[in-house]
Amino acid sequence: MCVLAHVLEAAGLATVALVSNRVVAEKMHPPRALYGEFPLGRPLGKPGDPAFQRDVLMRGFALLDSPEVPVLVDHPEVIEIDETPLACALPPRYDTSVPAAVDEARALRPAWDRSLDRLGLTSVGRVTDADGIPDLVGRLVRIAEGERWDEVGLPGDPVSCAHDLRTYYEEAAIALADDVTGGSAEVWFSEVTEAGQTLLAARRRMKEQDAPFAFWFYMAAGVRS
Repeated sequence: MCVLAHVLEAAGLATVALVSNRVVAEKMHPPRALYGEFPLGRPLGKPGDPAFQRDVLMRGFALLDSPEVPVLVDHPEVIEIDETPLACALPPRYDTSVPAAVDEARALRPAWDRSLDRLGLTSVGRVTDADGIPDLVGRLVRIAEGERWDEVGLPGDPVSCAHDLRTYYEEAAIALADDVTGGSAEVWFSEVTEAGQTLLAARRRMKEQDAPFAFWFYMAAGVRS
């Protein structure tokens, strides 16, 4: 984003970058940058908190009035990464004829539907929709079991597939838990759910199969093995 800011500025467009890595911003010198010490992937800080998100945006827009550039400002609030898994009960096993991760994804559909009704929107849909999530999980199971990642018929690039799967689970969790902010939902998905474990296993298998780095690495948080 810092590089893109320079490109847009050269074309005459004023920019403000919301940055998650201060060291990178210090090296790249974007014209205007607001650094938030927030969990990666949450540039506006707190999901489901429009007042906080508005505060982040307004502080960013205020940098447009800065008389000198480059300018790098820190947001005053720090949001610690919560490494405690989300307290979110998973449905019991129903159909033992399918892989556990597929059964789990199917069983979470009512919770996801309730979340959709509540929020009125979803971020699932880069390469598949909620109907296609169980099939996507099934294809990831096949990769984890040794099939070539590029021969199982993923509905799109692996990173987008991982985004839709993780988002489906986190949105379902909204209907099952009181608080899904911070990093607890990511920890829950990666460490507790069958689908999260399947995704990580498929990611490791893709690395072994010499898949392009960007295709497997960004399927999950960098700290995940």
